[in-house]
Amino acid sequence: MVRGRISRLSVRDVRFPTSLGGHGSDAMHTDPDYSAAYVVIETDAEDGIKGCGITFTLGKGTEVDWSREGRGAPGDSGCPQCGVGLVGQAGGKACLEVTCGHEKQMLAQGYPAYTTSCAWLGYSDDTLKQLCAQALKDGWTRFKVKVGADLQDDVRRCQIIRDMIGPEKTLMMDANQRWDVPEAVEWMSKLAKFKPLWIEEPTSPDDILGHAAISKALVPLGIGIATGEQCHNRVIFKQLLQAKALQFLQIDSCRLGSVNENLSVLLMAKKFEIPVCPHAGGVGLCELVQHLIIFDYISVSASLKNRMCEYVDHLHEHFEYPVMIQRASYMPPKDPGYSTEMKEESVKKHQYPDGEVWKKLLAAQEN
Repeated sequence: MVRGRISRLSVRDVRFPTSLGGHGSDAMHTDPDYSAAYVVIETDAEDGIKGCGITFTLGKGTEVDWSREGRGAPGDSGCPQCGVGLVGQAGGKACLEVTCGHEKQMLAQGYPAYTTSCAWLGYSDDTLKQLCAQALKDGWTRFKVKVGADLQDDVRRCQIIRDMIGPEKTLMMDANQRWDVPEAVEWMSKLAKFKPLWIEEPTSPDDILGHAAISKALVPLGIGIATGEQCHNRVIFKQLLQAKALQFLQIDSCRLGSVNENLSVLLMAKKFEIPVCPHAGGVGLCELVQHLIIFDYISVSASLKNRMCEYVDHLHEHFEYPVMIQRASYMPPKDPGYSTEMKEESVKKHQYPDGEVWKKLLAAQEN
């Protein structure tokens, strides 16, 4: 329940130059800057209640989202979540009441996660090895590697990672929509020797029948299909499920329109007995999705079988309530709200194009 009237709305273009280090690079996006249209809605309530929302982008296109949200429109051009809702930090203190065994398990053990942080396509082999070794030291047992740009490069990098993590740990692959249907089947037939649990986004995210064809072809190889991070509504997920086009369903807390839309997909996944393994990373996506996975476990699926959530270890330091990872698992947040509030200092420094960080970078580019 919202107490008070909306008194002010601000929208800011916040961009983090992740392209400088190759962070976030994949077969479709070779030099992304992880960015967001960051919306803050204030009210005239005495407790100072406000809502903070994020529209995640890769840098290009943020102006479109900024324009739409600045006019008060929620937007649906790719990342509709959180445009104008009071979903941020509410006043008052958190009150966590443990009432069942599932909640106790979450508090004690957390929700299993996998890491994508060590295997971006833009990383050198040395960087890949260094980060993979650190991830193993930190206790990670599930790893995802980006593929899809060059087959021989993929073979080399997958061999490095499989050799490092050993045969017992879980490996996933992600092509970020790079292939057509025959190409996906042929490419994955060559990578099957590395025993991937799934290939993620092998083709266009709204090609339902294409995913179904790839799924059918890869079943004999023991490779599942994971997709959904670019799906914008429950209808696409319904069709993917009906067509048996995926074995792992990936909701996205920012691209799938609203919390309610995400919840409807969780319910459909439960009906079809398909595990939900959400997409995360980006700007604040881990902070957002933690609420959805815990809700799914406690209130919908009641199972962790074949379930895990993506984790990318960057940009969390810019949030007031950053996600907590322990033993390669998401730990339940204990603060009120949707964990979307960013630190004002970070927003000011990374605001595009007049923030301190971008002034220096743009000046260097001009010179």
